[in-house]
Amino acid sequence: METYVNKRIDNRYEVLEIIGVGGMAVVYKAYDSIDDRVVAIKILKEEYLANEEFRRRFKNESKYIAVLSHPNIVKVYDMSFGDRLQYIVMEFIEGITLKEYIEQQKVIQPKEAVHFVTQILRALQHAHDKGIVHRDIKPQNIMLLKNGSIKVTDFGIASFSRSESATIAENSAIGSVHYISPEQARGDFTDAKADIYSVGVLMYEMLTGKLPFTSENPISVVMMHMNDEPANMHDINGSIPVGLEQITMHAMQKDPKARYQSAAELLLDLDEFKRNPSIKFDYSYFVDNEPTKYIDRTMNINGSGDKSTKSNAETSADNDDDSVKNNSKLIPILTGVVSGCVAVLLVVGLVLLLFTDAFLASDRVPNFMNMNYETEIKDNDKYNEYKIQVEYEFNTQYEYGVVIRQSPQKGKKIGKDEYIYITVNTNKTAPVSDVYGQPYLSAKQTLEASGFITKYEMLYEPSVEEGSVIRTSPERGDSAAVGSTITIYISTHTDEDAVFVPKLVGFTPEEANELAKSVGLVIGQVIQVDSLDNAGKVIEQVPAENETAHPGDKVDIYVSTGNPPVVTIELSIPLPYKSGNAGALKVYLNNASVESAGAEVLLTGSNYTFNVSGSGASNTLIVKIDGSTVYSCNIDFTTDPVTLTNVKTVNDEYDDSLISIPLNIIPEVVGLSEAEAMDLLSAQGFINVTVEYKKTTDVSHIGYVIEQTPELSGLDKYRPYSIDTAIVIFVGEGVF
Repeated sequence: METYVNKRIDNRYEVLEIIGVGGMAVVYKAYDSIDDRVVAIKILKEEYLANEEFRRRFKNESKYIAVLSHPNIVKVYDMSFGDRLQYIVMEFIEGITLKEYIEQQKVIQPKEAVHFVTQILRALQHAHDKGIVHRDIKPQNIMLLKNGSIKVTDFGIASFSRSESATIAENSAIGSVHYISPEQARGDFTDAKADIYSVGVLMYEMLTGKLPFTSENPISVVMMHMNDEPANMHDINGSIPVGLEQITMHAMQKDPKARYQSAAELLLDLDEFKRNPSIKFDYSYFVDNEPTKYIDRTMNINGSGDKSTKSNAETSADNDDDSVKNNSKLIPILTGVVSGCVAVLLVVGLVLLLFTDAFLASDRVPNFMNMNYETEIKDNDKYNEYKIQVEYEFNTQYEYGVVIRQSPQKGKKIGKDEYIYITVNTNKTAPVSDVYGQPYLSAKQTLEASGFITKYEMLYEPSVEEGSVIRTSPERGDSAAVGSTITIYISTHTDEDAVFVPKLVGFTPEEANELAKSVGLVIGQVIQVDSLDNAGKVIEQVPAENETAHPGDKVDIYVSTGNPPVVTIELSIPLPYKSGNAGALKVYLNNASVESAGAEVLLTGSNYTFNVSGSGASNTLIVKIDGSTVYSCNIDFTTDPVTLTNVKTVNDEYDDSLISIPLNIIPEVVGLSEAEAMDLLSAQGFINVTVEYKKTTDVSHIGYVIEQTPELSGLDKYRPYSIDTAIVIFVGEGVF
């Protein structure tokens, strides 16, 4: 087996170590040098590159996950399907499989089990909304992180439910036998409800510590899923809440029509259970009268011996290994079983067709028109053999309760399992109760008690408690026909429409546009930014990578021009001293006048502060007064902070004796006595100090300095003044 350890793949991925080996692929831990992160790389073994079936299965995993973006589903970052190397780059997850955790704990407590299942269902709902059925939900494919969060992995045998009608025949693969749905085992059409069944088995295992069906023969396990009922959960673990057991068994109904119809529906009941752990549900199960169908000989039935490991990549590799090994062992057995079953079914079918009326219509449709449903049809033994579906409609032209429409029409032949649909008139109306803010189950019971039929829709509304009613249609207080349907809108805090913003930084605007389009987003403003980094590529994006957005939202991108950025700094330079004189100051940067810095200044020896903007590393600044240079330096705008070098102060046009007059900082003397103030100012070298007196009624101010000029506020406290600066101190004196 060729190993890629210590090799670099596509000049990007530095392979660190092997973390999983399966029948068809090897999984490595690697470092992504471009995105600076650790990843898992699953590489198809060289010996399978020429096998079309293995190549197809290998591509499936990336094909399906690539369209998914959910925090509870492992991410795919990159993929390559060349002739000599095929790989998938995935999110690297450090944790353990849920199977390993179950084996450690033996039995999972209800609260924790609900926490895990809720995350799994949210991931599945997202996949189902995209038309993807996982088809291999089992604890070996669920990663558990240290913080208790869940990641669903291994979409290797997933399918698009809207495009595939016979999953076994087309893909020759089924999920692990201990978690497989009956319809999947039979080779029937599989949709989202197959995943619901597998979740039910997973809940059964977590809560009881046992699988519902076990046998050393995988075929026997498959047959049990199709025909047998699991042991009562309470008999295994008497501490399981009744409501949670009911939810589990409802998910595991053999007839897909009798199960939860969606992950969202199962989540609703889990929410009700979380609010009231003593709740009991009233489910009416369908009886599964379908004959057992044969197992297609092309099916790949996985055994139960999957060994839990410590990364999502290893889990994925193990699943591949199971498929390869079990195929070779079971195909001869399955071939014999299938051949026998097919022969028996053909004989039985031929007998039924030739010598019975089993395939003929059961009866002709009676005439229900204008009959009163409640008194003439509902409990009439005469019509017990018919499956009747009732709908209600408000119509003033008919009496209350009579049938105003039926389908099929009277006299038509129908099969035993076909429904007759009748529409019953209701001329009674009732106000729609105010159930806003109530839990869904309570609202449903209230409205149905008023004679309405209810259905629900989930809406993302984080401001309303999850599982509570946001509104109804018709709205509260409105009148509606009894028997009509009221839609209940329920709050969910999981924004199923949200997508994660992809990373656009480092890509060209054209590439960023394609990446945004891949998740339904559009590029908004394209803003050119002066920067030496990644010329022509995105250097910033808003919203940022991995923030959530909705299809159609805009992402603004900032693109580097490749030019150095313009930086503005504040400079403070010393002015020469020339008593009583002023001068015209001008600033030049690289021989260009800085117009904003020109001014008429007094030559008092103080500092002059101004702003200057520039870019690049080599810039020359010159300050002139009346045409003579008084200051110069070199500026490097590329450093942070900006660097000044070769600083020079030139005063050749001025009297050196005057220029050499020392500067000093005027001390704060307010609050000092007159004598203390004079001593301090004298010690600082100031020679032009005047004392003035101010009347005051505050005896504490008498004899003390209450004001001084120049006033020292802000940066003036630290500004140097020439020692001949005129300073006045105001000393308080009594009013008498």
